[in-house]
Amino acid sequence: MSIFLDHNATTPLAPRVLDAMLPLLRGTHGNPASVHRFGREARAALDRAREQVAALVNAQAPQVIFTGGGTEADNLALRGVCRDVPHGRLLVSSIEHAAVQETAEALSKDGWTVERIPVDGECRVDLHALEKLLDGGARLVSVMLANNETGAIQDVHAAAGLAHARGVLLHTDAIQAAGKMPVDFTALGADLMTLSAHKLNGPRGVGALIRNRRVDLVPQITGGGQEQGLRGGTENLAGIVGFGAAAELARAELDARSSQVRALRARLEAQLKKLSGVRIFAEHADRLPNTVQFGIAGYAGEWLVMELDRRGFAVSSGSACHSASGRPSHVLLAMGCDEAVARSAVRVSLGVENSAADVDGLLAALGEITVRRRGAVALA
Repeated sequence: MSIFLDHNATTPLAPRVLDAMLPLLRGTHGNPASVHRFGREARAALDRAREQVAALVNAQAPQVIFTGGGTEADNLALRGVCRDVPHGRLLVSSIEHAAVQETAEALSKDGWTVERIPVDGECRVDLHALEKLLDGGARLVSVMLANNETGAIQDVHAAAGLAHARGVLLHTDAIQAAGKMPVDFTALGADLMTLSAHKLNGPRGVGALIRNRRVDLVPQITGGGQEQGLRGGTENLAGIVGFGAAAELARAELDARSSQVRALRARLEAQLKKLSGVRIFAEHADRLPNTVQFGIAGYAGEWLVMELDRRGFAVSSGSACHSASGRPSHVLLAMGCDEAVARSAVRVSLGVENSAADVDGLLAALGEITVRRRGAVALA
């Protein structure tokens, strides 16, 4: 039996979400752009999903632009702003997901000046450093709401306040946060926010950009005029309906889910600290309730991940998008960790289907691995 403990990489499709999608996959086949009855039914389903996603983050339905995933939404946010104004400075936190980091790098090749906002040793964006960077002028700031590796939650509200005081727009990638913590687009003050369905028990291949409608964007996919002319192409209706159902479910169960995984995280961390050489990254930061990233001195994280996989436990060494690269975590390096420490990282991200028995089994496997390794070294 395998135990899945990698929910920040993706989440299983909730049965209620699949139930919502099946009619769209089996029978309802109208195009939302068509004016006949089939089209009107499809349009009604699309509109309802838009309202459900908006409600999850306290936005208005017309602010929701559906995309083909979180990465596309991040691209639309950054490129959509930067392609419509003269080249300038783009400020990006040093712990962003690759969808933001690599898009920023691509923009730098187009003439934009990209500067990284540093973080402290607990993976928190340095707001004083951001303020100084803003004093030099900027056009856009991107600060994620919660880090996908450490789970550290960022003060996006404060960052938005600093940006807006200088007339600068702020984008936040809330992909890891939504469904795990309360997210309020309006209260945060962000101008743009990105979401992804598969991080909250919805289907893969569908995301959303939440937009303050005063923000002008240049579409990155043209043709057809869908999504207010900002994302051409017939909408993935089944996926979008699944996203809406997942958002509604996450909103209804947010408190219960958070309490459950927070208790499991506390159980895991309490026992991890009893193992020799364990360091929990960003331990003192406000973090997502389901996320623990740790390292064990003398052990490579990738090796531990493979050993745990052999014993039936699916965890990761960091972001799933870079898990096979062999490079140390850029997040941990930004926090001031040296390469050896960064390479020791293992991330456990819990979900509502996990239990105390899963956590205890993982701890037992870790104990067995470390004891055997020490024994083998001693014998050698």
